[in-house]
Amino acid sequence: MNRFFRLSPVLRARKAQEDAAKGAVIQSRAQIKDAEDLVRRKRLDLVGSEAPTEGSARAIVAGLVARQSLAGALMSAQRMVTEAEDLERERMAVLAEAAKRRRAVEMLGERHAEMVRANDLRKDQADLDEIAVTTKARNAARGGGAE
Repeated sequence: MNRFFRLSPVLRARKAQEDAAKGAVIQSRAQIKDAEDLVRRKRLDLVGSEAPTEGSARAIVAGLVARQSLAGALMSAQRMVTEAEDLERERMAVLAEAAKRRRAVEMLGERHAEMVRANDLRKDQADLDEIAVTTKARNAARGGGAE
């Protein structure tokens, strides 16, 4: 039996794919955190900007337009969070699939290793049986020649 597991290069490739998928998930989690931080900052900016209640009509309109702009930026930041979360879910699915493929090859490797061990045990047992039969025959020949 061949002791070398022929799918070792495939297993290394599957592990590399899984590691790449893990890196992508970590990156997407960082993107989510950054987008959530941006949402918090935009929300604070919006809360901090009060609409002017006094002044000329132009100043009031400019203040309202500025608040609308901040609200639009907040909505854009919230959309970024949603998109980053969607991307993370996709990357998690890719990671799960990569882990499944790696595990399938690992199981084949474990089965191969078990077959090698069983084959080695059979060979060892056959060698021991051969030694026992040879020793018994030798002892019988010695004992039979002396009588």
